[in-house]
Order: sequence, then C-alpha cells, then structure tokens
Amino acid sequence: MAQTLEFFFDGEADAAVRGLWRRLSEAGVPGPARRRPHVMFAAAQSIPAATRKALREDLRLLSIPALWLSTLAAFDGTLVLTAVVDTELLAVHSAVHDVLAKRVKQPAAYYLPGSWVPHCTLAEGLEPAQMTTGFAALYPVGSIRASITEIVVVDTQTGEADVLRDLLEGT
Repeated sequence: MAQTLEFFFDGEADAAVRGLWRRLSEAGVPGPARRRPHVMFAAAQSIPAATRKALREDLRLLSIPALWLSTLAAFDGTLVLTAVVDTELLAVHSAVHDVLAKRVKQPAAYYLPGSWVPHCTLAEGLEPAQMTTGFAALYPVGSIRASITEIVVVDTQTGEADVLRDLLEGT
C-alpha cells in the first residue's frame, strides 16, 4: 500500500514497544522495517488531499481512546501485539472509514470495518523458526497502555508524513 493512516503512541508506550523490538533483536529476530510503533487504521493506494481535509475535521470532533496492547499473536509471518477491541475503538475506526468510503483509491481490505484487527507490528517476514524464537523471547508480554499522540497519513514509499491531528498540541 502506498499510503496508510497511522495512530502513534505516547512516549511511554513507544518506549515499551521499542523495548520489545530490542528483546526480539537480542534473540536474533529481525524487527519491523518501519520507524515508529503505531496501530494502522487504514491503508490505500492513495488518500487524496480533500479526503485528508475531511479526516482532519472529523478527527477533531472525536474522543480518541487509549489502547491496551496485550495479546501476542501471529499471522502470515508477522508477529504482532494486538489491541483490546472495545466499542470506543470500533467507533473511531468506523468514523474514519465513513470519511474514507469511496474517497480513496484501492483501499486495503484488511483494514476495513469487520476485517480489521488492531495491532502493533513487532516483526514481519518471519520464518517458522524465527516466529517460535520471537514468541519465546517475548512471552509473557504483559499489557501496554498506549495513549494516542498523533494521527498521521504516511506515504510508505517516501516516508513522508502528513499529521492530521496532534493530540499533544491540541490540533
């Protein structure tokens, strides 16, 4: 996907996830190629400027809940820490996708309502032996409370980030 909508964590949660990445690295399991711990709410080939503007307006009206990252899980060679799903989180996700509906090019089905599993990626592209090593290095993982500090559209090709809401700045 070329553009993603990512929710970034507060400093304490960011540091906790980076600590998990370090533990994986020390065990010989490669961490994710991406730069900041986050939960992805949407992905598409493109999220146009007009759609971003509409998202900015809607996101200002929403109360963004903290996430509880607590379940170590795996799918398709990817090791993740999943978030507890509650009605507040689903409401924000649904509101985001109400804005994106029919306004983005080639939305990724994995992130649509009803398919989405909110998670923070810990490692990707793992072989079965690496997955086993990764689980052993992290289990039991405990819970991480993650307050959201920024909501950003990221271009996965260039790394360019467009901040839609900065909760620390109040915008």
